[in-house]
Amino acid sequence: MNLFEWRRIAVDETATIKEALTVLDREALQIVLVVDADDVLLGTLTDGDVRRALLRGEGLDGCVTSAMNSSPTVGLQSQTETAWKRKMLEKSIRHLPIVDADKKIVGLYYDKKEVAKRLNPIVLMLGGLGTRLRPLTESVPKPMLRVGDRPILETIVTHIAEQGFVNFYFCINYLGEQIRSYFGDGSQWGVNIEYVEEDERMGTAGALSLLPEKPDLPFVVMNGDLLTKVDLTALLDFHTEHNNITTACVREYAQQVPYGVVDIEGTRVKQLVEKPIYRYFVNAGIYALSPEAMEKVPEQAFYDMPTLIEEVLSEKGNVGGFPITEYWMDIGQMPDFEQAQADYEIHFQKRKNQK
Repeated sequence: MNLFEWRRIAVDETATIKEALTVLDREALQIVLVVDADDVLLGTLTDGDVRRALLRGEGLDGCVTSAMNSSPTVGLQSQTETAWKRKMLEKSIRHLPIVDADKKIVGLYYDKKEVAKRLNPIVLMLGGLGTRLRPLTESVPKPMLRVGDRPILETIVTHIAEQGFVNFYFCINYLGEQIRSYFGDGSQWGVNIEYVEEDERMGTAGALSLLPEKPDLPFVVMNGDLLTKVDLTALLDFHTEHNNITTACVREYAQQVPYGVVDIEGTRVKQLVEKPIYRYFVNAGIYALSPEAMEKVPEQAFYDMPTLIEEVLSEKGNVGGFPITEYWMDIGQMPDFEQAQADYEIHFQKRKNQK
């Protein structure tokens, strides 16, 4: 039997959540093992564990033990592979840490089954002018700018297709024929691409009114200038589980005040905090929508996703926030584009070489 070399996906109990996320991203096995100095398994960490911790208010600089599952299901080294498989089936899990009689980790057993096909549509908004990246975008649409050895949009499509999604809508406007010429019907990537042409700019949600047919499954809307490794299957599962009409992906954003902040009540100082760090969730430009959300999109008019979310909230509908823990880069300005070039080999080149 073959076990995955556990040290590649292990972190010490003193590691931060952010350090554990680096291991999650690097090895792409969707699990990290938390061990003590004697290699005893203390817990496991998945993307879902991190998301729940962030929603509880934990920061990425918090200790990994605050986010981990401290009672993971494990297999015993003395058991057979059949017993491991049965336990994974009973618990509906894909990863099983294997420990010896002293609870020391000896390896990871995991399910290598093929990725299931997902019919949920993926709508990519590709019509922006990319004015902040000029002169690069004077003759090339921003999604077609090359990061690494291929266009941004090709990296996006490849990553999403690897998750099992096959149905894409490309909403195009500015220099959109370059996108159509390059991707065609999508068969080269094993997907189906339909094009939605905007005669004028329609915002981040207006083009949804132009879809040839209304989705009958929850679907994803995503800006076409994002380099990210977000798990869209997990997003849609989260969206459905919470019975949301819309779910917005969010990122943690930390801002440090460079001064001592004084909390005053009346004339008295209640507290003085030196250079505090405030944390917020910011919009990441990726959304899951239920079919009923389409009822709010006006016909052929400029309309943004924040407006849609505000309307759902005003009607007391469910709006979810899904924390992104994976790599994410909004290529909006030149420094972002330059940083993406440096990040590409780390986060995306390895996947390509492994094909």
